[in-house]
Amino acid sequence: MKKYLVVLGLAMALVFSASASAREVTFSTQLTDYRGDGAYLAMYLTDSNGVYQGTLWIAGQKSKYYKHLRGWARGSGMSRAEYDGLTGASITSGRTLKMTMNLDDSLIDNGYQIHVDTSVEDMRDNRSDVVVPLTTEGAGKPVSGRGYVKSFSYHF
Repeated sequence: MKKYLVVLGLAMALVFSASASAREVTFSTQLTDYRGDGAYLAMYLTDSNGVYQGTLWIAGQKSKYYKHLRGWARGSGMSRAEYDGLTGASITSGRTLKMTMNLDDSLIDNGYQIHVDTSVEDMRDNRSDVVVPLTTEGAGKPVSGRGYVKSFSYHF
């Protein structure tokens, strides 16, 4: 129970900072046109050493498929505390997922990276389909993914 509370506290501090030093960030993830079912997607943060720090969002509501989001699954331990309240519907071929949240300013320009893992049923899983540093300079600059992500960007 104590570990659960620590993990929950860390996640809330990372994502839902109530301090005056939080910044609104909009993430946009456009998928490629592929033939197949809806994609599961995990967006999460790592520190400068690549160590998992917290979940930002999970697209796809059936937790039995989360194990295919391998980088996120390993880092988060697939603990329900890591994704409770941070999930939505899967995203389909060619569509764009946009989401906005507040992130603490201390996460920006301090070595943190955004990772996006993707998976589609009966198709390939893509650990770290996208990896981008969370920087002021990188805001608004789209990057291509290595798998199902056609374009990923974030804006302050």
